[in-house]
Amino acid sequence: MKQKTKKAASKRFRFSARGKVLRRAVRQAHFNGKETGNETRRKHPTRQVDKADLGRIQELVPYQNTQ
Repeated sequence: MKQKTKKAASKRFRFSARGKVLRRAVRQAHFNGKETGNETRRKHPTRQVDKADLGRIQELVPYQNTQ
């Protein structure tokens, strides 16, 4: 039987063509008005997920090609 994908995880992570798993920077959702422009720009780009967490993400989103 096929394994189900956890939809919450599939919405939070993006997978590159080469198998990298990308995520959004933390503390970026709200309460950002008081931050300096420098802090806002620093949080803007997506980050790569740590190698230690890749196995857990592979279980949550089983049919994506991750390294």
